[in-house]
Amino acid sequence: MTVLSAPPTSRTDAVRGTLQPRYEGVNVGTWVGFKHVNYLVEEAALAWFRSHGWPVSDLYHDHGLCLDVVGIDTRIVQALRLDDTVHTEVRRAADEPGALVLKVALRTAADGPRMVSATVRVALRFDPRGAAVAAAPAPLAGLVTGRLGDPAAATPIPVGTADPAEVLAARHAADGSPHNGIVWRSVVPYYHCHFSERLQMSGYLRLMEEAKHRFVAARGVSIKTLLDEQGWIPAVPHSRITLLDEAVMEEELYTVLTVTRIFKRLTYTSRFDTYVRRDGALVPTATGEITHGYAALTGRSEWNLVSFDDRLLAALHGTGARP
Repeated sequence: MTVLSAPPTSRTDAVRGTLQPRYEGVNVGTWVGFKHVNYLVEEAALAWFRSHGWPVSDLYHDHGLCLDVVGIDTRIVQALRLDDTVHTEVRRAADEPGALVLKVALRTAADGPRMVSATVRVALRFDPRGAAVAAAPAPLAGLVTGRLGDPAAATPIPVGTADPAEVLAARHAADGSPHNGIVWRSVVPYYHCHFSERLQMSGYLRLMEEAKHRFVAARGVSIKTLLDEQGWIPAVPHSRITLLDEAVMEEELYTVLTVTRIFKRLTYTSRFDTYVRRDGALVPTATGEITHGYAALTGRSEWNLVSFDDRLLAALHGTGARP
């Protein structure tokens, strides 16, 4: 539940409140995983709209507007734990064509240091189905769009009769080298969608998390393997996702994770891309990146970042033995 402070006196004032991490997102001991940190950021953004008199339910029922997070860029400076009271601060940073940009800060004390900093882009997608509705509130009119994404950035990739996974692997290979990543096919499930049919930001975050899981398992260094053998667990300091086009329930979806940078033996960054297959082509629907390190669990509430050993480093480079 979000608890808000006094309503802002202008659209640019900070909106402050408190949130509580959800139990389902506590993946490591009592630490909150990156996906659920992003959920807290999203909840803080929704609270900003609510505080200005624009709750999601009213926007949809009264104006036919679907509030969509179309971009999220989050840096985790320090991990959050399950029973932390998370103090939120949200400021309106800018208006872009078809999107509102909010800056979000999360703290565990109202006057404490930032634990999480994020930039969130929000659009209002008009849903033409249903009864007639009133026009959008005047201050939000510039955010209204008939379709999410950026058509210029969502150029289809013709595939014809070729294997889409092979096409994508070739496209995401660097400098003629083999693709250092993973591609898999799925179908957009209803439980990752909102407003009846569209894949929402939380669904993409789940795909990004699954991509990491699949990738390291394919390289013989699965999350369970490193946890059992070395007491290591992944840690995420940064993630970002931008929507390029809409993905609809039950469409054929391809997800690509590509390792792009390995920083010494401390972190590695992967590019994340998704595509849907339409009319003989693959249409990009989202792009982003995620950075991982590894933490050694030294106690029930203690951990510290570790350097990659030779086995993990070889797996990330794609030169290690595979199962």
